[in-house]
Amino acid sequence: MTERIAFYAGSFDPLTNGHLDVLKAALEVADTVYVGIGRQASKTPLFSLEERMALIEAACRDELGDDAGRLKVVAFDGLMVEAARKQGASIVIRGLRDGTDLDYEMQMAGMNETMAPDLQTVFLPASPSVRTITATLVRQIASMGGDIRPFVPAAVVGPLNAKFAK
Repeated sequence: MTERIAFYAGSFDPLTNGHLDVLKAALEVADTVYVGIGRQASKTPLFSLEERMALIEAACRDELGDDAGRLKVVAFDGLMVEAARKQGASIVIRGLRDGTDLDYEMQMAGMNETMAPDLQTVFLPASPSVRTITATLVRQIASMGGDIRPFVPAAVVGPLNAKFAK
């Protein structure tokens, strides 16, 4: 049987419990999951690329146990479909929180299919307990001194709070 390789792309700034939820589900449909951190010149991230890679790896080790070995964190520039192909992926993972996500992700899946018909997009619905979490809201809560522990893996709490320490 051929190894099923998936590619899950995002900015992961920071990794949230929602991202982790999708990663757990992705490991149910793929043997290996590449977590692709996209570099966008138009965005200035809170965490550096190296910090995001380290946080994802630490959180996955803590939260996924032996399954963490099936994840590989990579950075990419340019088109996600090209990065997925470079890793040998045949599956693109996209998480869905609500209908708004579905509308956007369906458009993206259609465009990706035109550019890369060899890649199959798989939508994974977020668990109800994490559907409201966005990295943007988590950063806002942290910037105002709020408790972010319900929204991010334990490995992310200290580094995220440190970004806003006065």
